[in-house]
Amino acid sequence: MHETALCEALLAQVARVARAEDASRVTRVRIRVGPLAGVEPQLLARAYALARIGTVAESAPLDIEPADVRVACRDCGAESAATVQRLRCAACGSDATRLLSGDELILEQVELVTNLH
Repeated sequence: MHETALCEALLAQVARVARAEDASRVTRVRIRVGPLAGVEPQLLARAYALARIGTVAESAPLDIEPADVRVACRDCGAESAATVQRLRCAACGSDATRLLSGDELILEQVELVTNLH
């Protein structure tokens, strides 16, 4: 399952953040996922629930925020919202667009409990 590998990589990144901040545990993980990222959010959530067992994030829920699809038009220069099926400029209708967002899978936030010395 593709999502399992993504969760393992995500949890490795979360563990690096926790170590860097001298955290004893992670209490919440928030990511942003675009509809063009090639990830099924429901499958990702299920894979995360299993992958987090035995990690510093074992009790941390995963919050998945959707990202909007946005494009920049090469013809008129406008930036606009688009859909997965139509990456057209909303201002002029051109198909000559560049994707600005919608394909990301980004670790947005890690909430931690830090060790006090």
